[in-house]
Amino acid sequence: MKTLKIIKIGGNIIDNEAALQQFLSDFSTITTPKILVHGGGKLATKLAQQMQVDVKMVDGRRITDQETLDIITMVYAGKINKNIVAQLQANNCNAIGFSGADGNTIVSDLRPSKPIDYGFAGDVKKVNTETLEILLNNEITPVFCAITHDKNGQLLNTNADTIASELAIGFASKYNTELYYCFEKNGVLKNVNNDHSVIENINTESYKTLVENKVIFEGMLPKLNNCFHAINHQVQKVCIGKSDMLFDKNIKHTTITK
Repeated sequence: MKTLKIIKIGGNIIDNEAALQQFLSDFSTITTPKILVHGGGKLATKLAQQMQVDVKMVDGRRITDQETLDIITMVYAGKINKNIVAQLQANNCNAIGFSGADGNTIVSDLRPSKPIDYGFAGDVKKVNTETLEILLNNEITPVFCAITHDKNGQLLNTNADTIASELAIGFASKYNTELYYCFEKNGVLKNVNNDHSVIENINTESYKTLVENKVIFEGMLPKLNNCFHAINHQVQKVCIGKSDMLFDKNIKHTTITK
């Protein structure tokens, strides 16, 4: 089977124009089939403030009311997604932008309103790979924003890490899928104040210990849960670190194993 790389980039790259341009230039050199998933960065919050729409957060997660959904759709599926696609075209990487609604690729359920009502937030229910396979077979790179749909006409704000994980799982029977989470740190750290304290391998048992000892906490927990969800559903490789790890095998990063 061919290898498929699914790469998720976060706000640290999205919010920095020079970093984004450099990443997309490097990303374009990857010769294996690939899918890019991007978060929204700070632009949606900035636009909401300019439009005098309250930004509501609970435990670091956005409450998505109708006004907020309209804004993130404009920003995620519009400005950010199309800017990335245009820059990939400039690097001779043929790409097409996607939300989960496009090609019916990612269907989600509305997240239950209890214990916390997150509004129009979606939990991925199904990934349909047929349309994406046609593109990949023709050397076209899908670029996903963090929006899915419920198959009943409703768009849903969906965690980008989860989208990347579910895409990797959805393709696991057709490709050797590799999942890469690129963010501002060198990997999962033993000490959050020491960028060099990278934990190079985390398995199920060591993960439990790291959580119990509060070495891993808060924002890293959902990311790691997505990693283990992928590795436990036939995804061949899962890595976390700076985007440099994609292009230099000697760069330290964290690898997730069973």
